[in-house]
Amino acid sequence: MGPGPINCYPRVLRAMSTPLVGQYDPVMTGYMNETMALYRHVFETRNPATVLIDGTSRAGIEAILVSAIEPGDKVLVPIFGRFGYLLKEIAQRCGADVHCIDVPWGEVFSLQQIEQALRQVNPKLVAMVQGDTSTTMLQPLEGIGELCHQYGALLYVDATASVGGNPLKVDPWQIDAVSVGLQKCLGGPSGSAPITLSPQFVEQLMPRHHIEAGIRESGDHEGNGRRIASNYFDLPMILDYWGEKRLNHHTESATMLYSARECALTLLDEGIDHAIARHKLHGRAMAAGLDGLNLERFGDQQHKMNNIVAVYIPQGIDGEVFRSVLLNDFHIEIGTSFGPLHGKVWRIGTMGYNARQDTVFHTLMAMEAVLRRMGHPLTPTQAINNAYDIYASA
Repeated sequence: MGPGPINCYPRVLRAMSTPLVGQYDPVMTGYMNETMALYRHVFETRNPATVLIDGTSRAGIEAILVSAIEPGDKVLVPIFGRFGYLLKEIAQRCGADVHCIDVPWGEVFSLQQIEQALRQVNPKLVAMVQGDTSTTMLQPLEGIGELCHQYGALLYVDATASVGGNPLKVDPWQIDAVSVGLQKCLGGPSGSAPITLSPQFVEQLMPRHHIEAGIRESGDHEGNGRRIASNYFDLPMILDYWGEKRLNHHTESATMLYSARECALTLLDEGIDHAIARHKLHGRAMAAGLDGLNLERFGDQQHKMNNIVAVYIPQGIDGEVFRSVLLNDFHIEIGTSFGPLHGKVWRIGTMGYNARQDTVFHTLMAMEAVLRRMGHPLTPTQAINNAYDIYASA
């Protein structure tokens, strides 16, 4: 019940036990094509360039940034939590001229703040997080893509923590590139990073298109731009691998392909709107229950993700001892946070397979038992009653 990774959906675990097939077996390439189509629905986009990056969600981030950024490119990174700093670091490692704007942790950016920075910096790329689990905040994205395009910039969004539990409308919101992971609301394991790229984003990449010498044939055409520094994360080469040519690149992980495919099927079988509503309901119930434990919520609650909530650790309570007792005695894991919030808040998630009424009740009851034994003042059963009231009004 922490900020992720979370328990997988049982059907995802079953899919991962499917026997392996070769990377050019028609079954395998058929699954690849089907998975591309499924994630177009997940992302709410028509982008042909919708594929998987083999690796954790960070692999998706790095593939997009290392492929899009050339040394000296101006990149704007709005930072409202730990993962904005990650985008900054990766962009700097790519040689970008990185410009950052910040808001206090627990807040998000307004369109006016983004536009002012675009006007001042004139970046090639804006890289930002949608949902940052370190603060539990959800950055509103509607209107940002349009602003970026007005100022000649592309927009990249890391939506790992938010996809599947909060709205993410890639085409309507004019987002040029998105990367996610499976281990949050999609209910899968870490290890595959679905991405989608707009035609405009792909067009920016193609001058750097390269074909390895060992598979190059006469008549193949390459770009004349600077070669992308990473072979493994070279997106034009990866697009050739997933495209009609099937040019050999890496060996796609069959197990993670099965997993990513099943995560998408699980979400789409439920319906995106229904899944978002489910995450919102159980997130509200959890937050109301935490109020009943006499715990203070952290951050701007109008801009909190549906699938996670943070509360201040009460004075006099050892936060790590509490988490240890909860894990060892009740087999329930919750998180602390990073940087300025480390040791100051607990983060409790209700995402994916764990966004259920029984998990909310079990977590609240266990937290109440441990808090009472540690001397925290609270009204017995108030947490459960608060959560029941949310469910009764749904």
